[in-house]
Amino acid sequence: MEKELPILYSKKEECCGCTACYAICPKNAISMVEDDEGFEYPKVGEGCIRCYQCLKVCPFKSQHKEREHLING
Repeated sequence: MEKELPILYSKKEECCGCTACYAICPKNAISMVEDDEGFEYPKVGEGCIRCYQCLKVCPFKSQHKEREHLING
């Protein structure tokens, strides 16, 4: 069974557009796509090997994990 593709964000508010995920991808499977307002957001595409390095480097994901750890102990 293959792992799911990483979900970088569900809402635009969960992404700051820092390109860390784009930069760390070992297979160049993440592209930055411009929205209607001119802001760029990452999109996972062909070639993703599901290493999840993009999720590990994301400042929003790591901030969320740390917050959960402080709340849940």
